[in-house]
Amino acid sequence: MTSRTHLYIEGDWIAPTGHQRITVQCPASEAIIGDIPAGTTDDVNAAVKAAHRAFPAWAATPAGERAAILARIQAGLEERAEEIAQLITSEMGMPLKLTRRIQAILPAASFGMYAKLLPDFPLEESVGNSRVLREPVGVVACITPWNYPLHQIAAKVAAALAAGCTVVLKPSELAPLNAFVLAEIIHAAGLPAGVFNLVTGDGATVGEALAGHPEVDMVSLTGSTRAGKRVSTVAANSVKRVALELGGKSPSVLLDDADLAKAVKATVANCFLNSGQNCNAYTRLLVPEEVHDEAAALAANLAEGLAVGDPLDAATRIGPLVSAEQREAVLDYIRVGIREGATLLAGGEERPAGFDKGHYIRPTVFGRVDPRATIAQEEIFGPVLAVIPYTDEAHAVEIANNTIYGLAGAVWSADDARAERVARRIRAGQIDINGGPFNLKAPFGGFKQSGHGRELGRYGLEEFLEYKALQLQS
Repeated sequence: MTSRTHLYIEGDWIAPTGHQRITVQCPASEAIIGDIPAGTTDDVNAAVKAAHRAFPAWAATPAGERAAILARIQAGLEERAEEIAQLITSEMGMPLKLTRRIQAILPAASFGMYAKLLPDFPLEESVGNSRVLREPVGVVACITPWNYPLHQIAAKVAAALAAGCTVVLKPSELAPLNAFVLAEIIHAAGLPAGVFNLVTGDGATVGEALAGHPEVDMVSLTGSTRAGKRVSTVAANSVKRVALELGGKSPSVLLDDADLAKAVKATVANCFLNSGQNCNAYTRLLVPEEVHDEAAALAANLAEGLAVGDPLDAATRIGPLVSAEQREAVLDYIRVGIREGATLLAGGEERPAGFDKGHYIRPTVFGRVDPRATIAQEEIFGPVLAVIPYTDEAHAVEIANNTIYGLAGAVWSADDARAERVARRIRAGQIDINGGPFNLKAPFGGFKQSGHGRELGRYGLEEFLEYKALQLQS
């Protein structure tokens, strides 16, 4: 069992002001694998004040020096990659073979990307008689989720540090142990005291205190749309900048000339990755009416072939959901889908055979889903796919856009140009064309209630910068 007893504030490990603890459970075994401090508002105040004191010197640190520290953090993450993979698998249940390739690799890549990008990034330019500067926004509160815990931390923290901001991090209390490893790596990399601070705890206490703190200049949150609305409300009192990466209900649109088998297989793989706990998962498969039954049957067969099991088993494709609460929430959606008349083709409410413990759900596929149905409109955040028929291309675009979300999606066609034309009509922040791979340098973020602001690449760095115009004599 890993017991973390201290918070990381102003370059040192300090005892929290309170005595409450939060336990961390392994979702596969339901065993307690660790505990962490339940931070208080006093802890938040101490961390914010430390970040505030450290800001002027860090903001003035040359970009090359900041880049060198980011590179050292990258090296530290790479050195401890196997430890990080094992830890995240135990915390949130992604199969270890996937955790090694995704959860342990992406955080290091993010720090490395900003280390390389920063030295040549244009921080000032001349416009007429003005010199336009780009300066760090200030103290940033980073509030991060549990589904890709260290990747989401790195996407925010690396960009904020590169911009010259100081940071207070609140990781999810469901998967917080990896954040302590990052703090150790940051400390060893020689980041000046107070530039990075770690306060663990729940959203109602630590998250609210950060969002409302008068000396926090910006909040960057990845989480549910509900959490984003709450953070926005609290932050509005001090008119601070807010960047939100929230929920999604991403459509995978198969046009009538698409390679059906390829597109369905890719959609199923995407939908069920990380047990469906992805904000950008293709959870709606839109297919022409005439091929609906074939596509739905193929999706169901593929889902039933995904091995559900122990995340440490190399054969496992689907691990547990992160918590009992998350499992019950997904089961409720499955019940609603059945009650509202969708056709259950695979999965369902029953536990996977042989798993009396652990927060497991069978990969579930519904066919002939009404695009207005609950399971076609709301983010489920679990292994549930809705297959939705459409009549023509215009109808497909209408369905794709007819939710409150706009985070991601996909379009499939034998004609790349046609797929791109359709993608341009879908209101979402990132659309994959015929299986185009993830690009760490491309902007990631959403339209509508999927949030605002962008992460990754130079676009993520820009989120943490302010413009200043110096008006010079001509």
